[in-house]
Amino acid sequence: IMLHSTLALSLLLIAVSSNLAMAIKKDKRAPQTLSRGWGDEITWVQTYEEGLYQAKKSNKPLMVIHHLEDCQYCQALKKAFAENEEIQEMAQNNFVMLNLMHETTDKNLSPDGQYVPRIMFVDPSLTVRADITGRYSNRLYTYEPQDIPFLIENMKKALRLIQTEL
Repeated sequence: IMLHSTLALSLLLIAVSSNLAMAIKKDKRAPQTLSRGWGDEITWVQTYEEGLYQAKKSNKPLMVIHHLEDCQYCQALKKAFAENEEIQEMAQNNFVMLNLMHETTDKNLSPDGQYVPRIMFVDPSLTVRADITGRYSNRLYTYEPQDIPFLIENMKKALRLIQTEL
């Protein structure tokens, strides 16, 4: 009987400690914000419609990032994007920001296909800027981690266009 209760007790302890370990592990993960890792200091809008509304209201361009959680290229770009201070600052101060893990109904946001990662700009007059493209002719709106300087230039271009056109 003694042996039996010792065994039962140790099994109970194992069960409790593994549950505890799982609870602690779960707790340590930062709460999922709208940033999804693209920049926690940035104020993100939740939907494309909200983004358009805010762009018009604030007279700032909307930057739309299409990405997927299990896409290694998205993860690599996200890391470079989140670590770049200039991008983070511009995104926070000069843009309405949206990152999406699903497609929108606006076909203008996928002029050359629905691939990820894809970054597009929409100006405050709600025009999708198909003229602000990345470096690759086969996927016009994709960027790789080494293209961060190019993305910064395109963000500045989106801001300049507003000043000159509107």
